[in-house]
This record gives sequence, C-alpha cells and structure tokens, in this order.
Amino acid sequence: MYFRNKKKSAQDVYISDPIDTDKEGNSLTLMDIMADEDNILDNIDLRLKSERLYSYMSHLLDEREQEILTMRYGLSGQKPLTQREVAAKLGISRSYVSRIEKKAVASLRHQFAQDGQLV
Repeated sequence: MYFRNKKKSAQDVYISDPIDTDKEGNSLTLMDIMADEDNILDNIDLRLKSERLYSYMSHLLDEREQEILTMRYGLSGQKPLTQREVAAKLGISRSYVSRIEKKAVASLRHQFAQDGQLV
C-alpha cells in the first residue's frame, strides 16, 4: 500500500521545490519563475476606478472638457500632452486650457468624494 501511494505522488511537483539554479548557483523554485510583479487586486482596483472615471467624464463633463483631459493625461491610450500642446491643437490659449482642466478635475474630484472613492 505504501509503495502504491508513493508511486502515485512520485511525479508531483510542488511550487516550493527547487527546479533549477540561477547563474550564481542559487536554487530556483517554480514560485520564483511564476511570480508576477503586479498584484492582481491592485490591477482590479485600477480597472474599476478607470471605468468609474470614464463614466463620470461622460456624464459630468462636456465634450471639450473630456477632450482636454484625454489629451492632458493621456487617457484612452494616447500620449499625455502639455497644456501648450493641447492649446495649439485646439487653437485656444494655454491659460484657457488650464482653466478648463482645473474645472473638469474639480468636478471629477467632487464626484469621487461624494461616492466615497477619494482617499
């Protein structure tokens, strides 16, 4: 019976068992190889907050405010731009971009605070 049980578990690999060595001779485990730098909970939290942000933007901000925030902060996969670059693209002054951005961010911050999401 004992030998039968040993035979069944002979091929089992545990996550903490050494499977190889690195350049310096230290043992590597399966856990070392499979370890992920990102924390899955942080990724989920970021995704939920991002979805909430896009939802708030679409409901609270007008098109120009959305456009300016998207360009300024590199949202939707875009490269972030300076206020000067945004102003040049939209044909308005940098100070006007600044005012619109400040007002839009304040609206979003207020909404996040109301929903208890602002730390």
